[in-house]
Amino acid sequence: MALQPDDLLDARGLPCPLPLLKAKQALARLAPGQLLEVMATDAGSWRDFETFTAQSPHELLEREERGDTYHYWIRKGGEGTS
Repeated sequence: MALQPDDLLDARGLPCPLPLLKAKQALARLAPGQLLEVMATDAGSWRDFETFTAQSPHELLEREERGDTYHYWIRKGGEGTS
């Protein structure tokens, strides 16, 4: 999938829960509807991002594992998004 992010967060090498906390900070800087790509090496992030987006207005559009790096594409939810 060729998603074009509005922002890229490199959270590789950060232990749990830092990738998720850094992603929340990055999302706070985006406007609703914008797309954040996150790269992380923490295996727990796979579950963390799934749970976070299920319990928030944000949408996990895609996620994939490339070698030892996990990639997530999260669309910021909120007012003005469909």
